[in-house]
This record gives sequence, structure tokens and C-alpha cells, in this order.
Amino acid sequence: MKPLLPNNWSPRPYQEPLWNYLSSGGKRAVTKWHRRSGKDDVFLHHSACAAHERIGNIWYMLPEYSQARKSMWDAINPHSGKRRIDEAFPQEIRKTTRENEMMIQFRNGSTFQLVGSDNFNSLVGSPPVGLVFSEYAISNPSAWGYLMPILEENGGWAGFNSTPRGKNNFKGMCDFAEKEKGWF
Repeated sequence: MKPLLPNNWSPRPYQEPLWNYLSSGGKRAVTKWHRRSGKDDVFLHHSACAAHERIGNIWYMLPEYSQARKSMWDAINPHSGKRRIDEAFPQEIRKTTRENEMMIQFRNGSTFQLVGSDNFNSLVGSPPVGLVFSEYAISNPSAWGYLMPILEENGGWAGFNSTPRGKNNFKGMCDFAEKEKGWF
């Protein structure tokens, strides 16, 4: 039985265009929103849904591996008192949870794992079908250059979110997305 996802969440009105784009099969999304705007909420819940639409690996990439644990895996939603990861990925859809690896294997065979762009060369093995770069403005842009051909080859999707931080790789990505057909 397919789980009811997203789990107890719905997009805020300004998040709806992004959610609708992703839900309708959009492959490349760039989100330039302010702090506390829910950038990661959208992509976490999309990851949960996407993992149940196509079996595969989804990697959620923070600039540094250590940031992934603090900002995503261990982070508690102050409004609900629950871990953010548990809100997006309820226990009922999980087969196993590997705390040390920040990985969830779902009952359908898909996986979700938090990783860091600081050591993207260690990500050899099972290729992703979905990839999120959180805080892309301070991520290693070489990680996208390394992983993009994998997603191109397997028809996977990618999301990039960040708060603006000047003229850097994220600004370049935003400028590209504004001109590129099919990008959000």
C-alpha cells in the first residue's frame, strides 16, 4: 500500500509553485528564499514522495557532512517537538534507519541519505536518482559537476536551495535557472 505522503504537511502559499513543479515531475529546481522560509521542508517532503514514486537512492547534500547531522538529522521542529527527519519520513514507511550513516531505507527499497559536498568523492557506489543541495551558496560546486552526469544518464532530479550570499556559485546557478528552459 502506498503511504499517504507528504506526512502531515502542506506547502505554504508561496511554496506551492515549487511544490507543484516538483510533484508534476520537474527535474531541476533552484530556490532562492530567505532564512526560515521552509526551503528544506519542501525538499524533504518531496524526497519522501519521490522515494515512493521511483525506487532509488536520494542524497540530501549539505555543504559539510557535520552540518547535515546538526541541521537536518538531529534538528527538532520547534513547533512540533519532533525531529524534522521523523516528520518527513514517518516510521511506518521505513524498513531500517541507520543513525550513524544518516540513512533511511524505505519498505519499497528506496533510500534517503544525508551527505556532504565537502567529501563528494566518497560518494561512489549506488548512484542517486534524486539529489538536493541545501545551502548551495556555501557548497562545493564541484560536487554538482561530478554528480550531474549521473542524473542526466538516469533521468534523475535535482534541487538547489540557499539563502543568497553574494556573487558566488549559487548566484550563477540562479542566473542559469532563470534562462534555462524547464528549470524552476
